[in-house]
Amino acid sequence: MPGRHRGAPAGRSWDSQLTPVGVRAAVSIAQALRAQIPDGAGMELFSSDLRRTPRTAEEVAELFGVKPILDRGLREKSYGEAGGKPQEWLDRRFVPPPAVGERMDHDEGVEGAETKAAWAQRIYAATDEILQNPCEHQIIVTHGGSLTFVVASWIKMPIESAGYASFRAPSGGITTLREDDFFHNRQVVRLGDTHHLALAQAG
Repeated sequence: MPGRHRGAPAGRSWDSQLTPVGVRAAVSIAQALRAQIPDGAGMELFSSDLRRTPRTAEEVAELFGVKPILDRGLREKSYGEAGGKPQEWLDRRFVPPPAVGERMDHDEGVEGAETKAAWAQRIYAATDEILQNPCEHQIIVTHGGSLTFVVASWIKMPIESAGYASFRAPSGGITTLREDDFFHNRQVVRLGDTHHLALAQAG
């Protein structure tokens, strides 16, 4: 389903398609989200524009009767010239960040790769823009690595502190974030829940 596009350039990112297993997972994700959001409730759908995420967003959009908004800012980290190459190629060149010191602007040793700072800044900007919309339910379809900065932005973690943050979740997982109406505290209700995938496999 076509959607509106927005967002700043995110560098060159490797753009792979969903596998058949991924497509089945997308259907399960959509069904699980449909069960969580009441009929008639306000809902918006945002997605990274890399092919595997809009494919998942299409399944969600069909059940909710909405069009996804595709946002380049929600893309996964760009690894520059490592895109499309075997993992061992990246592993031989990758320079991990130091335990202490500069982690956000650290050079990982791969030509053209985004720094963690640039990656975080665009995810924060995309998330902040989404949250400006006064909609009761918002669904963001993004990537495993980028999820860390969506959550960090949501809980208002200062971006300079995000160098040590890691909110990892399995592929196909659903992370639920909620702000209460009284204190306006922001809660990570569930991180990377995959119960819906197990139910689909059992069926």
